[in-house]
Amino acid sequence: MNRVRLARWWFAGTLLASLLLMLVPLPAVLEPCKPYWPALVLLYWTLESGEGVTLGLAFLLGLGADLFDGVLLGEQALRLTALVFIALRFRSRLRFFPMWQQTLAVLALLLNDRILLLVVRAFAGESLPPATWWISPFVGAALWPFLFLLLDDLRARLRLS
Repeated sequence: MNRVRLARWWFAGTLLASLLLMLVPLPAVLEPCKPYWPALVLLYWTLESGEGVTLGLAFLLGLGADLFDGVLLGEQALRLTALVFIALRFRSRLRFFPMWQQTLAVLALLLNDRILLLVVRAFAGESLPPATWWISPFVGAALWPFLFLLLDDLRARLRLS
């Protein structure tokens, strides 16, 4: 298998794995702590291969996540598209931040994602979520350095560009 084909399979496999991780059930106590895996993996690929990630891909991944998760169709598509738009806009700066600054930027992006989700659900007529609902972006930001280093290391071991 040539390198280009392997790189495409690796890219698609990580995105599919993020969708599957999103579906993993957790105990009720830990459910608010579950990070938004598709956003984290898509952020990684946006920073590392900016030309490979487009707004259309983010929208399609979001539609797939909507179908997998059974939520309002287009909810996650809107969220991931907005996230990738902001990440692509500031990609040249974010890539060269030290890891702690990059983690803070990821936290800001994940908090922005939560606010957008809150607005969408408010328009859908849902009530306000509990305070524990805001834990997830902080958990995602705490996992960001480890996820980034893991995906970067695996990509280097496979010698993918």
